[in-house]
Amino acid sequence: WVYENEKDIGAAFKDIFGSGARKREDVFVTSKLWNHAHKKNSVRRACEITLRDLHLEYLDLYLMHWGIAVSEKESEQMDDTDTLILEKTSVRETWEAMEDLVRGGLVKAIGVANFTAPMLIDLIAYAKIPPAVNQIELHPYLGQSRLLKFCTSQNIAVTAYSPLGSPGNYTEQGMPVLLEDKTVMTIARDKGKSPAQVLIRWGIQRNTIVIPKSV
Repeated sequence: WVYENEKDIGAAFKDIFGSGARKREDVFVTSKLWNHAHKKNSVRRACEITLRDLHLEYLDLYLMHWGIAVSEKESEQMDDTDTLILEKTSVRETWEAMEDLVRGGLVKAIGVANFTAPMLIDLIAYAKIPPAVNQIELHPYLGQSRLLKFCTSQNIAVTAYSPLGSPGNYTEQGMPVLLEDKTVMTIARDKGKSPAQVLIRWGIQRNTIVIPKSV
């Protein structure tokens, strides 16, 4: 929702599925619940908006985008010290509302994004439907091996976003760019592959779901 692309993608889905070029069940569709809709009464409404914009009857996977809640206003609110103003809505309240989405047939599976191991331990303690996925930033500069091992032990699939690094963020902060890393470039040259292919392969061989970012 927060990427503001669901109406455009929905228009494409409407053409593709409407023409019979592809069947809905042949495409795995994931979306995310944004931080402003964490209250119990807001979760279903947010999911229904996403489904409407995507022209779909259900999602294959719905993720809690972050484990924090903010005001229901669409823009994030900052205080006088430029600190994000949080709402007092528990992850448990949000998760139980997401479980209702599964029971109601709006989504087939639910998961989280950007959760640490302690956050997952807390969630697992009360979840009636355990998280299917934890989507986290994952690449050789941010290997997160302990978190990956923990998720594996709990049968939680790990989706690796930004597997090529976050060059936009790194450049702004004066940090090295992973695609230009000497080791990565040497392996790519030796194997006759591009640096991006090497990084994607690294993620796949760790049994993670690799989703390159458009930026």
